[in-house]
Amino acid sequence: MKPDKERKLSKSLKDNRKFLKELLGIDVSFDAEFRTLNILGTEIDIYFVNGLNDKDHINIVMKELLELNDVESKPKNIHELIENRLVNNQVEKVDVTYDAVTEILSGLIVVIVDGYAEAFAVDTRSYPGRPPSEPDTEKVVRGSRDGYTENIIVNTGLTRRRVRDDNLRFEMLRIGARSRTDVAIAYIDDVADPGLVDEIRSSLKKLDVDGLSMAEKSLEEFVVNQKGNPFPLVRFTERPDVASAHLFEGHVLIMVDTSPSVIITPTTFFHHVQHAEEFRQSPVVGTFVRWVRFFAIFFSIFLLPLWLLFVMNPELLPPNLAYIGPNEEGNIPLLVQVLLADVGVEFLRIAAIHTPTAVSTAMGLIAAILIGEIAIQVGLFTPEIILYVAISAMGAYATPSYELSVANKIARLLLVVITAWLGVIGLVVGFTLYILLLTRTLSLNTPYFWPVIPFNAKALYHILFRVPVPLHKVRPSIVHPQDEKRR
Repeated sequence: MKPDKERKLSKSLKDNRKFLKELLGIDVSFDAEFRTLNILGTEIDIYFVNGLNDKDHINIVMKELLELNDVESKPKNIHELIENRLVNNQVEKVDVTYDAVTEILSGLIVVIVDGYAEAFAVDTRSYPGRPPSEPDTEKVVRGSRDGYTENIIVNTGLTRRRVRDDNLRFEMLRIGARSRTDVAIAYIDDVADPGLVDEIRSSLKKLDVDGLSMAEKSLEEFVVNQKGNPFPLVRFTERPDVASAHLFEGHVLIMVDTSPSVIITPTTFFHHVQHAEEFRQSPVVGTFVRWVRFFAIFFSIFLLPLWLLFVMNPELLPPNLAYIGPNEEGNIPLLVQVLLADVGVEFLRIAAIHTPTAVSTAMGLIAAILIGEIAIQVGLFTPEIILYVAISAMGAYATPSYELSVANKIARLLLVVITAWLGVIGLVVGFTLYILLLTRTLSLNTPYFWPVIPFNAKALYHILFRVPVPLHKVRPSIVHPQDEKRR
């Protein structure tokens, strides 16, 4: 049944009850419930969804209302009297039936008084969920261990704890004709670019979709125009400290209820290669860690194509590097070996995701010892293939952004194929296309390869080196902050 979204509540409690019972599926869905009370001769209905509310709080509200029968005589305006007795810090009035249903399905209780076409929505939400814990993919040696959860209220609280700025804003929207998912836009009002905030707000309000089944990932595909580009155009984080740092810079966050991942916009390629660990160490150590990670990412993309090029063209190697090529020929062409081994690592990664933790270690040993060793012995792979594929895989795992590591894997496979086909020309063409794709990509009208293109020397220096925090005096120009200076 599609409800009339403009239908007003009736003054007749029976009419409201009939409509709401049908709309909520009361007597069909076991978790949709309502309770009728008689307060000073007037009937009231209380609607709620079992499992989304704090039952103790609901009982307190009912007790307070029932005590009116003992301490009050029938007043002229019982509606106002009941409002004053609703023990809660958040009570809102609703007069549209559809809005009342949305509040009930969001975990609030709705109180409707006979004779009045206005109901009370009382926030008694208590969503099931886990406590804040350190995200598995963003661990640090030293630092906070809390992380975002699937509860958007908890997530806004974790952010407020770090950004106690009276200009911090959380704009709440409901998206999805059926899911009615809570989505919050977070930004610092006097820092973030108003144009960016308006663009994101407008994009979200225009969404016409049944629901956000995959939460933030579904939302991302509506906000940014991904098309066939494999590179991540937004950054995801589950760390409140990382999200707060981006708020201070002038970024805008998007939080989606039921997801622990927060979307950071806008982002560039270099946002995806930084990690919180660099800022939890001294500047020298942080710079060292950052450069090691840069080399790892470079190897994850270009090591295999370069090795294949030198094997196919040994004359390009100086005599003292002649050992790089395979010492013995395999039964399968090198290109096929590289592709099989590289895709095989992806098999293992996918298998690890779907394997219980208790047996994942055993699975890794089986893959390393049995599959790898036997594959070499039977001539399926040469030892050098296993070595260089393993180094490339470790470089991919060292990439902080999972989405970027997968995009780089796709780029690596294409580079391997074009290098095997065209040799040096193929590698040069592939590398050029890779850079051109990065430079032509826009994330919410933000150049993806900034500060290399367009060039910004000071910003590039901050990327190459972990600069001490006291020297961070200016916010990144790429987000067009209203207040450029930090203070």
